[in-house]
Amino acid sequence: IQHVYEKYGRSRAAMAATVIRYRPRSAARDVGKVLGLPETTLDRLARLLPHHGTIPGEALQQAGIDMSSPAAEHLLELAGEILDFPRHLSIHPGGFLLGHEPVHDIVPIENGTMADRTVIQWDKDDLEELGLFKVDLLGLGALTHLHSAFDLLREHHGLEMSMAAIPPDDPGTYDAVCRGDTVGVFQIESRAQMAMLPRLRPRCFYDLVIEVSIVRPGPISGGMVHPYLRRRSGEEVVTYPHASLEPVLAKTLGVPLFQEQVMRLAVVAADYTPGEADQLRRDMAAWRKSGRIERHHERLVSRMLDKGIAREFAERVFEQIRGFGEYGFPESHAASFALIAYATAWLKHTWPAEFTCALLNAQPMGFYSAATIVDDAKRHGLEIRAIDVLESRWDCTLEPPADSVDSTSGASTPLSLRMGLRYVKGLSADDGGRIETAHRTRPFESLEDFARRTALGEKALKTLAEAGALDRFGYDRRTTLWTVLPLARLCEDSLPSIVAESRADTPHFDDLDAFETIRWDYRSSGHSTRGHPLKPLRAELRERGLPDARTVATMQSGLHIRYAGIVICRQRPSTAGGVVFMTLEDETGFVNLVLWERVFEQFAPLAKTAAFLGVTGRIQMQQDVVHLVAEKLWSPRLRSRPRSHPGVTRSRDFH
Repeated sequence: IQHVYEKYGRSRAAMAATVIRYRPRSAARDVGKVLGLPETTLDRLARLLPHHGTIPGEALQQAGIDMSSPAAEHLLELAGEILDFPRHLSIHPGGFLLGHEPVHDIVPIENGTMADRTVIQWDKDDLEELGLFKVDLLGLGALTHLHSAFDLLREHHGLEMSMAAIPPDDPGTYDAVCRGDTVGVFQIESRAQMAMLPRLRPRCFYDLVIEVSIVRPGPISGGMVHPYLRRRSGEEVVTYPHASLEPVLAKTLGVPLFQEQVMRLAVVAADYTPGEADQLRRDMAAWRKSGRIERHHERLVSRMLDKGIAREFAERVFEQIRGFGEYGFPESHAASFALIAYATAWLKHTWPAEFTCALLNAQPMGFYSAATIVDDAKRHGLEIRAIDVLESRWDCTLEPPADSVDSTSGASTPLSLRMGLRYVKGLSADDGGRIETAHRTRPFESLEDFARRTALGEKALKTLAEAGALDRFGYDRRTTLWTVLPLARLCEDSLPSIVAESRADTPHFDDLDAFETIRWDYRSSGHSTRGHPLKPLRAELRERGLPDARTVATMQSGLHIRYAGIVICRQRPSTAGGVVFMTLEDETGFVNLVLWERVFEQFAPLAKTAAFLGVTGRIQMQQDVVHLVAEKLWSPRLRSRPRSHPGVTRSRDFH
């Protein structure tokens, strides 16, 4: 994005705005603050509210708000009144206006809240209506991820790598993709994509183009997904609703999947002129805002019927057009994304250390938290080393393994990954730079030497101690925390004598057990290299008849089971008819959970807010894809941890 500003000049380039409107969560938060409701109550309420729709009164009750109070009445009334009102302007992800003359002569502009951004005070639809030249530039984090991985390959292996140099159609890469082994892989890492991959089984680049496109509202709304899969697997004969449509639909087995195909269908099957087809494209893009797409229904369906095309197919095509208005891919867009998807999949399969290191340094991006990325890498055999002020830099880095050469073959073993200081919560980049600078001068000799030479404040020293980054100085973590806090207050001249006195007064602390250590890690850095939170609890979970994810994946379809795991993702797609999908995780892998709308509403507080969740349900297997269909949700209670639970990280929720 900065390249565009530099090339065209900030006076001739500006980003489009997008109007952020009040939704249930933001409306309840803002009104609740004005009414003086506690922040903790509003946090709890926000997690219980849907992203779209109305504000149900039962959510307030579940959040602990007294429904008979004036505050509850005012909150429901006022928040309901401002729903869908504009709240503020935000920056469109990639919409740029480029002009021959200064943009401030054409449109109103302002400085963005992000540094070095100029923002137009109109949204992209306004710009298009005025006929202004707008281009979409996606600043994809995946490209940063790729370039960082290529830099690591050059640094550690002397390889000059680029996307063009990646071997095409690598069998091992496609084997991993077909297994759904795609955590961290661009575009095909979501729960829905992971479930689709073993069914579609991509074996070439164009298969990936299909994969990227098929899990989208357009094909799903139009009912095109299952027919395509049946035809691909040979369960259904490839047919065409009309002979004239074979050239349009041949490459996708008679099923329209791409935006261009839908537009071409309108031309070939419904005799749309090029001008009408372009208007259809515009109306597809703006149908939520304008509702203009409905005017095409009668024209499109009636003309297709006149051509002898079945009404069922014509109606499905129109539903797909509606779906593309939500989010559908042009084929060119899908091909570009598929190229990045293949490149990241190849890196994950071929160079796992470089892939993971670059991915962690590119966060936040993608579908999963750092904790999930770290645990997935460890399950693939990568050694992940803890944050350590004696070894870590700001970014994650690669280090030689303990035994860098295989004694039998002489081959180099994979590199190990050292977590970076960037993952210590509350530690600033400036503080990280001071640690790196001091360490480059000479290694730290002691905790006192570290505190004196870095001159970090009390907050930074505390969070480093809690994260285990100071463990190498020889103390247990509680003793380190006790010892390090006074050091921040000491001046350099008085350090030795006062430190000696403080050591003499240090009480004895019990060591953290494995579970407590992992909890401290998560609390202070959002992940743990020492193990998954459920690993220390597995014996008790097993005693209670709760299997791990690896065991669940081998169970027979139809079997009723109980399972408990940490919630890492929630999804409620608009195309799923109220069905909610959740991903639960333990130390062995993932379990995909399906909640029908009735079950979700029955257990809504748990489904929306629980970090550690118990499920009773039925195994459903379809083409090697295993789901657990929930019948009941519950909150696990562990004898060994009656006052705490292992849900130590917040899930990433998508709607």
